[in-house]
Amino acid sequence: MKIVSLCREGSCCPVVKLADDHVEIGEEGNLCVLTTSEWETLKNKILNNEI
Repeated sequence: MKIVSLCREGSCCPVVKLADDHVEIGEEGNLCVLTTSEWETLKNKILNNEI
Protein backbone atom coordinates (compact mmCIF):
# COMPACT_ATOMS: atom_id res chain seq x y z
CA MET A 1 0.00 0.00 0.00
CA LYS A 2 1.33 3.43 -0.95
CA ILE A 3 0.46 6.31 1.41
CA VAL A 4 0.57 9.95 0.29
CA SER A 5 0.20 12.78 2.79
CA LEU A 6 -1.75 15.85 1.69
CA CYS A 7 0.50 18.30 3.58
CA ARG A 8 4.19 18.91 4.19
CA GLU A 9 4.18 18.07 7.87
CA GLY A 10 2.79 14.64 7.11
CA SER A 11 0.92 14.16 10.35
CA CYS A 12 -1.76 16.85 10.55
CA CYS A 13 -3.63 16.32 7.26
CA PRO A 14 -5.66 13.55 5.65
CA VAL A 15 -3.85 10.97 3.56
CA VAL A 16 -4.47 9.02 0.37
CA LYS A 17 -3.80 5.29 0.71
CA LEU A 18 -3.44 3.43 -2.57
CA ALA A 19 -3.95 -0.32 -2.36
CA ASP A 20 -4.22 -2.88 -5.17
CA ASP A 21 -8.02 -3.00 -5.12
CA HIS A 22 -9.13 0.27 -3.51
CA VAL A 23 -8.13 3.80 -2.50
CA GLU A 24 -8.80 5.41 0.89
CA ILE A 25 -8.95 9.19 1.17
CA GLY A 26 -9.25 10.95 4.51
CA GLU A 27 -8.65 10.20 8.13
CA GLU A 28 -10.18 8.19 10.94
CA GLY A 29 -13.83 9.16 11.34
CA ASN A 30 -13.89 10.88 7.94
CA LEU A 31 -12.91 8.30 5.34
CA CYS A 32 -13.89 7.78 1.71
CA VAL A 33 -13.15 4.40 0.13
CA LEU A 34 -13.16 4.17 -3.67
CA THR A 35 -12.76 1.18 -5.94
CA THR A 36 -9.82 1.34 -8.33
CA SER A 37 -12.25 2.19 -11.13
CA GLU A 38 -13.86 5.01 -9.14
CA TRP A 39 -10.39 6.36 -8.30
CA GLU A 40 -9.39 6.37 -11.98
CA THR A 41 -12.59 8.25 -12.87
CA LEU A 42 -11.96 10.85 -10.15
CA LYS A 43 -8.31 11.23 -11.14
CA ASN A 44 -9.22 11.70 -14.83
CA LYS A 45 -11.88 14.30 -14.02
CA ILE A 46 -9.36 16.28 -11.96
CA LEU A 47 -6.67 16.07 -14.65
CA ASN A 48 -9.18 17.16 -17.31
CA ASN A 49 -10.28 20.15 -15.17
CA GLU A 50 -13.82 18.84 -14.94
CA ILE A 51 -13.77 19.28 -11.15
